Formats: sequence, C-alpha cells, structure tokens
Amino acid sequence: MKNTNIKKNALHAAPFACLLGACMPALAADNTSLSWNGITLFGTIDVDISHQNHGAPLSQDFPAGATYLIQKYSNKSVTSVAPNGLSQSKIGLKGKEELVGGLAGIFNLEMGFQPTSGNLTDGPRSLVHNNGVPLSQQVTASDSARAGQLFNGSAYAGIESARWGTLTAGRNNTPLLDLIGKYDPQGGSYAFSLIGYSGTTAGGGATEDTRLDDSLKYSFKHDWFRLSSLYQFGKSDASPGEAWQVGAGADYGAFSLDGMYAHKKDAISAASLSAAQAATAPAGSLAATISDNTAYALAASYATPSTKIYGGFERIRFENPDLPITNAFSGLGGYSFSVINNNAFPHPKVLKVYWVGLKYLISNDFDVTGAWYHLGQNAFGATKCSGTSAANCSGTQNVYSVKFDYRLSKRWDWYFGLMYSRVEDGLASGFLHNAVLSPTMGIRFSF
Repeated sequence: MKNTNIKKNALHAAPFACLLGACMPALAADNTSLSWNGITLFGTIDVDISHQNHGAPLSQDFPAGATYLIQKYSNKSVTSVAPNGLSQSKIGLKGKEELVGGLAGIFNLEMGFQPTSGNLTDGPRSLVHNNGVPLSQQVTASDSARAGQLFNGSAYAGIESARWGTLTAGRNNTPLLDLIGKYDPQGGSYAFSLIGYSGTTAGGGATEDTRLDDSLKYSFKHDWFRLSSLYQFGKSDASPGEAWQVGAGADYGAFSLDGMYAHKKDAISAASLSAAQAATAPAGSLAATISDNTAYALAASYATPSTKIYGGFERIRFENPDLPITNAFSGLGGYSFSVINNNAFPHPKVLKVYWVGLKYLISNDFDVTGAWYHLGQNAFGATKCSGTSAANCSGTQNVYSVKFDYRLSKRWDWYFGLMYSRVEDGLASGFLHNAVLSPTMGIRFSF
C-alpha cells in the first residue's frame, strides 16, 4: 500500500501489503531489526478469537483455520481460538548484498505456519481430513498454494538493480497476487476479505496459482511507471502447465492504478473425495478439477491525509484444458490426485469479481476499514440454469466487512470487526446454509 499520506504508513500499510507475502515489513530495515551482514529475520504471529453462527470445527492445517467465510459445510454455531485473522503467521529470511555495477544479489525464504497447532500451513492436508466425511461433519478446509512445504510462501533468489529492475527465479508470488494484496481494502485478510480468504481471485481462478514454482519474475519501476511480469515453465509434477502474467501500473499524486493479464494452462483446483470416491481411491489422495484459466484485473486507490479509497475488478474465464491430465499424478506438496475431472466446463465459466472499500484514520494509531465484495458466475453447464439445482447454475456471492485496527506499540496491533457473507443460486448449491456472520477479535505481532 504505497503512496498514501496516512501518518502510520510505515507501520500499517507495509504489513497490509505483505499479508499475502508480497513484500517485507518496512520496519525490517531499521536499526532494531534482526539483521546481520545484509540478512534479515522477519515474521508475523497472528491469533484471534472468532465466532461463526454457521461454522465448522477449526482446522489445524488450512491457512485461515476458521470458517470466516461461508462454505458448503458451514453448519454449527462455533466459537474458538483461530489463526491468521488479519495476516498469515510466518517466519522467514531475506537478504541483499551489493555485487558489481549497481547490481545486488537478493533472496527470500518464507515459511507459513499455524499458531494454533504449530503445523506448517497446508491447505491440501485439510482437504484430506474431509475425504469421505458427510458434509455436516466436515472440518474447515480448502485448497491453498501453501501445501506443507518447508518454505510454503516465496522461495527465490535473484538480482536487483535500481536502474534495470529486479529478476528473481524460484517460487515467486505472482504479480496478480501482488496486485490483490495492494488494492484489497482489507489487505488480504482471511477474517474480513472475500479475496483474502479465497485465493480464487489472487490465483486467477485457482488458489494454488497464487505462488508459482519454477518461475521467473521481473519487475521494473521508473518514476511514476511500473511493469511486472512472470513466466512459469510448467512440465513439473507440481504444476504441469505453463503460466504467464504481465501487468503495468502508474502513480499520479495520491492516485494509483494497476492492470494485469494472467493465463495458466492445466490449473489445478483440489477437493476432498466424496464417500463413493474415497471407497476406491488410494488413502490420502484427492480430487482435482483441471482447467485453462485466463484473467484480467484492474484496480485503483486514492489517498488523502486521513482516508484511502480502494476499488477493483477481475474477470476470470475457465475452460476445459487443451492438454488434459488423464492419469493420476502427484501435485503441489507431493499430494496424490486420483480422481481427475478435465470436463467440468461444457461452456466456459466466467467469474466477475468487484470490490470497493474505504480506510479512515481515526487517530495516528487507530483506523477503521469497511469493504464490500461481489462475485458473480454465469451458467456454464450443458443446460443453462439459475437457482440452487446445480453448482454450474448462475449465482452470486456478496461479502460485507468492517474492521478496526489499533496499534498498541511498534510491533503489536489489536484488531476487531466482523464479516457477513452470503451466497445465492448456483453458488449456494449443496450448501447446508447460505450465510455466515463472523465477528473476530485478535492480536498480531510483526518483526
């Protein structure tokens, strides 16, 4: 969250932009940071208490932990300690060392973890827990790019030049993820943001694609103009299809604007096995929907001394893959996929996501943010439909949230707020309930 005049920018804007791992806290370079010879230790620990009127038991693996957002299995009234309400808990190392000719070598390694269980963050593992389990008895679970790897955030090395830009190789956060983290009014929060809790938007259709292994990422900035791009080679066991992204942005005074194009072949969306599938599939395996996804995004913000306004739009198109995956395979994090669907989209599925929000500075140490998110899908089945008869009918989801954040000290902040989410028609098909109200209060430490 750059280019804002809010006084506590260095304390809050940088952590918000970093919630999805897009950058490091601005304070990491000050004289009290944990740095040695250009290497810095950084981290975040975020724990909260949350209630859902229609929820599910806490997950020990899924990044969000709790059912802050409405899910198909949302069922019982649940109150519990939960992780990562405002940002993903993590610990990592980053480094920078000057080389020659204005070039510097850089690296970044980030490990996301669950402070409520001590486990490495692992979305696919949460899905395994629900294999063959009736909907009303399932625990909180969903897919994620954090799949139990030691470094399940970013893990890259590269070179940086003030004149020529930055090039990194390895496991990179995508430019689309960076854009969502920058322009989401709730900063990618799991407890208060649709596009933070669900990685569909930031992943261009699949949450596993918010971070891409075996990729090259280039970014460049000069004066008011910036450019970003990424290419993933594919052909690996974790991600068989190629991916490419390109985006550009500009700043004019207090106004900031970015646009992005993203395409991913053989995108993988993981899911738990049904009871019938689990009866015959290898133990611990999962189901996968394969698609070719194309996304366009445009987002902007405008800042004054006491407020910041955000808005964004993304259009995502899902199609059956040009190169189907026909055999069982080992995917991200080494998880086995035994049930594969290459034909989920008889007609292209189109998701349109809109969001707007406003952050207001009550005092130097206290701010409030309100946001609205809307997601809509077309009818993409063999037969056009509306209503809840099938998940491929047209449908909508609306999410409203408000969050208060108070800075207790340099590295501690306390937050509280609530999120209300509701699904309708095809997006509510098979759900036990169609709405969740989730108030949350938590505390976060960042270093």
